[in-house]
Amino acid sequence: MASSTGEVPTSAGFDYDRLSELKAFDESKTGVKGLVDAGIVEIPRIFIEPPENTMKPAENGDTQFIFPIIDLREIDGDPIRRKQAVDEVRKASETWGFFEVINHGVPASTLEEMLEGVRRFYDQDPEVKKKMYIRDKTRKVIHYSNFDLYSSRAANWRDSIFCLMAPDPPQPQELPHVLRDILMEYSKQTMKLGFSLFGLLSEALGLSPNHLKDMECAEGLGLTCHYYPPCPQPELTLGTSKHADGNFITVLLQDQIGGLQVLHKDQWVDVPPMPGALVINIGDLLQLISNDRFKSVEHRVLVNRRGPRVSVAGSFSTGFFPSSPRLYGPIKELLSEENTPKYREITVREYSAHFIAKGLDGTSALLHFRL
Repeated sequence: MASSTGEVPTSAGFDYDRLSELKAFDESKTGVKGLVDAGIVEIPRIFIEPPENTMKPAENGDTQFIFPIIDLREIDGDPIRRKQAVDEVRKASETWGFFEVINHGVPASTLEEMLEGVRRFYDQDPEVKKKMYIRDKTRKVIHYSNFDLYSSRAANWRDSIFCLMAPDPPQPQELPHVLRDILMEYSKQTMKLGFSLFGLLSEALGLSPNHLKDMECAEGLGLTCHYYPPCPQPELTLGTSKHADGNFITVLLQDQIGGLQVLHKDQWVDVPPMPGALVINIGDLLQLISNDRFKSVEHRVLVNRRGPRVSVAGSFSTGFFPSSPRLYGPIKELLSEENTPKYREITVREYSAHFIAKGLDGTSALLHFRL
């Protein structure tokens, strides 16, 4: 997480003391929900985006795309179904970088309880939540608002809880009481699904089913629970700025309010909320090791006057580890004279440090590592 004690941008370029307003917001430890609970009718200046960043998609027939939905039913018992799923995963990963999965094995009751647990956490007394509000990225469980608060051009309209759940999870007492049981169950189910997805993705690359798992792509899991309060001026800000994910893959649980959009063929496309479905997207690290075969695509989250919107992003990465020496570069089995490496070998720690320092500025972190 970005630190208020590190180097931060000055207020140059702003017609007010932005840094003081950022610190006042951060030191309140009540986040965006605290602003809404206080009854504000205009959003603070620190959240206002340039108008071009908040433009909505054009509404005409030419922008209607069919978002990929992949049925995972019987993929482990029916070879024909598995081949079909692998083909669909390959196509979606190469063209969209996103897809939704249904019949994925995670019980609907677990999904709903996970969302309800996040709502319970944010409905607690502010004094309870303040005790967990911190920017210490060495901790396994933290509550904060905007990991890049002090480096971004505009703050996003959301609060978050991050929990590092694998491979070395927190002690149960470190987890918020109102979330404890469901976090442990949901992370177990997400890890199981992740193993299955990495098998499909490996086969979609023409590799053995265990290839990505053997590369430790499924070793680390961080769950980030996002809470997007209703916004009195949704046209002026964003829930999450345009970005690509800095991991191997993300498994996203979202509620039915909507707001997630993917940049597809230079157009913002809504990701339709579907009861029981999970959204999967390719991260930068998988694009790097697949040598651009699979695409890590930019996406964003809009806010509206309804809410709160709740989502849970399961991030598979080893970037949470203090010091993993493993080098990641384009997978050698995918390379040839016609398909030479596009990236240098890097550690995930090196990538993560660059991603966090850069923040959600709308540019790809991968550019820094291209050959």
